[in-house]
Amino acid sequence: MKYAAAYIRVSDERQDEYSPDSQLKLIKEYAVRNEYDIPEECVFYDDGISGRSTKNRKSFKEMIAFATSKAHPVEAIIVWKFSRFMRNQEESIIYKAMLKRHNVSVISVSESVGDSAFAPLIERNIEFFDEYYSDRLSQEVKRGMKEKASRGEPLCAAPFGYKLENKCYYPDENADYIRYIFKAYINGMGLRQIARYLQSQGVRTKRGNLPDNRFVEYIICNPVYIGKIRWSTNGRASSNRYKNLEDVMIVDGNHEAIIDMETWEKAQEINQSMKLKYGKYQRREQPIEWMLKGLLRCDCSGATLVHQSTKEPAVQCHNYARGQCKQSHHLSLKKANEAVISGLESSIKNSSFNILPKTNKDIGFIDYDALIQKEKEKIERASAAYDAGFDTLEEYGRKKRAYKNNIDELLKQKEAAPKKEDKIINDDFISKVKSITKFIQSPDISEQAKNAALRTIIDHIDYEKSKNNLKIFFYI
Repeated sequence: MKYAAAYIRVSDERQDEYSPDSQLKLIKEYAVRNEYDIPEECVFYDDGISGRSTKNRKSFKEMIAFATSKAHPVEAIIVWKFSRFMRNQEESIIYKAMLKRHNVSVISVSESVGDSAFAPLIERNIEFFDEYYSDRLSQEVKRGMKEKASRGEPLCAAPFGYKLENKCYYPDENADYIRYIFKAYINGMGLRQIARYLQSQGVRTKRGNLPDNRFVEYIICNPVYIGKIRWSTNGRASSNRYKNLEDVMIVDGNHEAIIDMETWEKAQEINQSMKLKYGKYQRREQPIEWMLKGLLRCDCSGATLVHQSTKEPAVQCHNYARGQCKQSHHLSLKKANEAVISGLESSIKNSSFNILPKTNKDIGFIDYDALIQKEKEKIERASAAYDAGFDTLEEYGRKKRAYKNNIDELLKQKEAAPKKEDKIINDDFISKVKSITKFIQSPDISEQAKNAALRTIIDHIDYEKSKNNLKIFFYI
């Protein structure tokens, strides 16, 4: 008896697809006819996931690892259609070559290619048309969504504070909470504090979850509440889809605004200011307040030094406490405060500052290095396809030249792209540092206020344990 694995995938576009049960039924019928046994543990299933990439296909990755293991548990992977295995021909070639080296074939129940010398060519033609269909479908969906967005029409379910009726958003019973969130925020209340208030009022998100700081911040940054429609033209439905402003459309919507423009602009100004002061994983609201909270870092792992409730207040590397950093960075809080004040006074005296350019995540700048790396990865995949015998030397050379041309073009664009402005130390900045240095030495000022003041000039402070030194990095 021969053993095989069954792979079933259903994407978001289900109109032309069999259900998972139907796919499995057809696969098992094929297995019986061709004397394959499919054990229960050899059935792998991905639901609602595109076949254009393996990035989010957990079961697919598990299946490949299972099929290529030393135990050699299966001789084939059976799918309903080749498109269920992969809609990206380039990646399909790589994975099939990997499986072939372990004597594992990929069989399509509904697309028999036979065993002739032309079988690989027929299979690749099928994959080519699957990929072409996927690309065309994606482009048509994006075009339709972009057209709707340009007319100010809703493109998704109603956000918190609105209801969707007759293809338009209308304020609902939660609109007053939206007004409260904006008012509280511009009056100085923190995100977590606002979230706790909403929880105390029995508020739930659209999905029935308790509001948290991310929920509150998303509301504050969503222009839908001033009557706008925002749409990411790159089509990525993720939390990062609005990072690059070049990919974002913001147009007047057909719905009523809940927040006025003046309130909105104040909230955005505060939010941008907070992002400059606080890093991605730094919390502004914590039970224990101390002057250097969130600013001190371990010079070995880069982790933040956190407060330790010992006999003498001290700090320690967060990663060391979790066993992920090899060197202890224990430091008395009193000594740290004194060293930072001394460092500030020395910088003022010598007009010497370690300046780091700091903007709000450099929005609008293209990551050319990441794009170049992707082209290099394509060259590696093309090389693997040639080594596996799927591409001729001529095909490999053509692909390699095309990818190298793309790299050359990206390098030119990177060189011509606007550079981040250098920050120049001027008398105003030095005066600001002097004022803050004096401010944090006052015993009448709270630790929280001192921390907020330092964050207007300091990006972070490295604790160089081996040198017993604190190195201050400023930003303008």
